[in-house]
Amino acid sequence: MKAIFNRLCQHQTLSRSESEEILTKIAMGQYNESQTAAFLTIFMMRPVSLDELQGFRDAMRNLCISVNLGGYNTIDVCGTGGDGFDTFNISTLSAFVLAGAGEKVVKHGNYGVSSICGSSNMMEFFGHKFTNDETTLKRELDESGICFLHAPLFNPAMKNVAGIRRQLGVKTFFNMLGPMINPSSPHNQLIGVFSHELARLYNYVYQNEKIPYAIIHSNDGYDEISLTSPFHIITRQSERFVIPEELGLAYVEKDDIYGGKTITDSADIFLNVLKGKGTPAQHSVVIANSAAALNVLYPQKDLKQCVSIANETIISGKAEDAFKKFISLN
Repeated sequence: MKAIFNRLCQHQTLSRSESEEILTKIAMGQYNESQTAAFLTIFMMRPVSLDELQGFRDAMRNLCISVNLGGYNTIDVCGTGGDGFDTFNISTLSAFVLAGAGEKVVKHGNYGVSSICGSSNMMEFFGHKFTNDETTLKRELDESGICFLHAPLFNPAMKNVAGIRRQLGVKTFFNMLGPMINPSSPHNQLIGVFSHELARLYNYVYQNEKIPYAIIHSNDGYDEISLTSPFHIITRQSERFVIPEELGLAYVEKDDIYGGKTITDSADIFLNVLKGKGTPAQHSVVIANSAAALNVLYPQKDLKQCVSIANETIISGKAEDAFKKFISLN
């Protein structure tokens, strides 16, 4: 590791194979906590290269416990996190909107590291019991349209870095990897990232995948469609700069989508949005992100049509029904 530090401090980058090897050794506990923390810190101070990102992803995929949910046309809606804005659980709500609309969602998530309430915190608050049992996950998909893949259950080797990440309390390259390592290898993905540079890197990676995808990033740094600014949508076919008016939606203020100071605050917002009782800003942001995911599944529809579908799914109670059914299955 000393030799690696010397190279990195001289502004050199790692090859794909070197990155894979180092992250594998970190996961297996072959470096001490100080070395691991220093390694993570370096990548908070400079951008990760394409080879490094791919190598880290290769390591995580090799270490992952995979599940076969291939009998469904699945989609994941997952952001990198780490944008520092502490929004309410927008992508998790969007997952239940998609399930309510009849889609099959394999939501990959974890506890919050740089935020108060991650998707796993939210699901745990409502009493969901995490599992990596394939039969149980398939039953959840069949009966509620959604299953939840709690990242630590599928990446047990990562326990060696979980404590370090919590102590650092800021985004690391593990945030970048989260959407890329869904253990079920979904057939479609909506990916939110915290910087335009990372969006481009993701696009380079996903150009080599065979699945439909869209990468979203708001200009002011959110890893989702925040409606606080224009945003980018990058797909295999194009890169689009979109303003909220194109979705038939208004701009919102940052305070309007804040998730609160506690998990309970976030849970209250979560339930209100599902019941159609969220504020106009909360409702709009959720249907905007849901629409972007629906557009991945149905590229023949435009974003405004997808907004209408998402809106109807919440107003009709279908999203809330999917959530209630999912929670009741435990």
